[in-house]
Amino acid sequence: MISIFNDVIGPVMRGASSSHCAAALRIGRLARDLMGGSITHVLVEFDVHGSLPATHTSQGSDMGLFGGLLGWDAADARLPLSPTHLQQAGVQVEIRYIDCHDPHPNTYRLTLSNGVERHTMIAISTGGGMIEVLEIDGARVSLDGGARVEIAGRVLHPVLPVQSNPQAVLPFRSCAELMALDGGREIPLWRWAVEYEMARGKLTDGAVHAMMVDIVRILRASIAEGIAGTSYADRLLGHQSGKFAEQMARGTLLDAGVLNRTVLYTTALMEVKSAMGVIVAAPTAGACAALPASCIAVAECREQSEDDMARAMLAAGLIGVFIAGPWTFAAEVGGCQAEGGSAAAMAAAALVTLAGGTLTQATGAASMALQSMLGLICDPVAARVEIPCLGKNVIAASNAVSCANMALAGYDAMIPFDEVVAAAASVAERMPREHRCTALGGLATTPTALRLSRELAARSAAAASGPGSRPGDE
Repeated sequence: MISIFNDVIGPVMRGASSSHCAAALRIGRLARDLMGGSITHVLVEFDVHGSLPATHTSQGSDMGLFGGLLGWDAADARLPLSPTHLQQAGVQVEIRYIDCHDPHPNTYRLTLSNGVERHTMIAISTGGGMIEVLEIDGARVSLDGGARVEIAGRVLHPVLPVQSNPQAVLPFRSCAELMALDGGREIPLWRWAVEYEMARGKLTDGAVHAMMVDIVRILRASIAEGIAGTSYADRLLGHQSGKFAEQMARGTLLDAGVLNRTVLYTTALMEVKSAMGVIVAAPTAGACAALPASCIAVAECREQSEDDMARAMLAAGLIGVFIAGPWTFAAEVGGCQAEGGSAAAMAAAALVTLAGGTLTQATGAASMALQSMLGLICDPVAARVEIPCLGKNVIAASNAVSCANMALAGYDAMIPFDEVVAAAASVAERMPREHRCTALGGLATTPTALRLSRELAARSAAAASGPGSRPGDE
């Protein structure tokens, strides 16, 4: 069952990609439990036809997986150095690319041993940090890390913030079901989000709200960190948000109203992500900025409270539930329409909520926002989640502001939200692999992008070979 805090607004994490860093870490945590914490050798196999051979190093799959094998959490400050820590712990890692035609592009095949016992695990990253374990020791399973499970004489502990509740009876699973249940009463979307999460996770109203307020505070701190300045060696873009803030203060930028603050906050969050700072995958790390930046910027301009921000983020989370259930947030499956498009839809609903709009206006804004981003490809330059990811987050946030105002003014979305999600999924099925986060198409294959990729590789090699070097720092 989809959870707002498990699947949509979260995890709180470090790294470039939730599909890579956070998901790999969760897989590693479960693998560690399977071995009782005693591991001396790990064989990791990736399908040559999937996304991971091209991205597991640059987008943090290795970092996350190794951190998970060490038992760390997704926001651990040591994560950038997890390969070194794993080696120091006496664990030998071997990575192979194999031709096995795995159905999912983000498939991890692990063989773990310690001289006494040996176990195998096959797991997939399904988007936004979510995972599914498909096989353990050759036996089919279906585990999402949301519950305590005993397998092969070992306990696999939960890796999700909201644990599974098999007895949960959800009030609705789709936007259409929600609208039918509301019956024209126009109960605010955020209120329905609370009802959903209370049923899904056996949580109280207060607990749901408090969890989201905590997330808002993490996000506001990350925005401030980004504007103050970040640095990291293995990145393409330097600190730019500070310059934007300076020009805003001087009044030299075009007067775009709340959009200027939104762009500033979007840039700041993306820079924190690229510097391995703490972010919230909302709904993913690659699209971590559009929703929180627009939500917090608009709320601040309207002099609204963190409670108001939390309610808006809850409304956004429920829109994400309606996407994650039938489809995905993973760019490896759906292109950037699955990440940036989803973020835009969620943000549009959040902004309508901040403005006191109706349930119909919030879902209509989400529909319009996603409609205008169908077909958006994922083509990260040098396999880093920076270019054109920054611009796509800005587009998503700008789209959200526009669609929120259109909905508030009474514009008709025409196509129901669930149908737009289905259309996006259909588009994804026809999208070539090269345009789904493999760095094999689009901007990633331009001459300049290829040059930047070579330069980053050379810089990383030089840093790794230097005496006393600490990879990642500047």
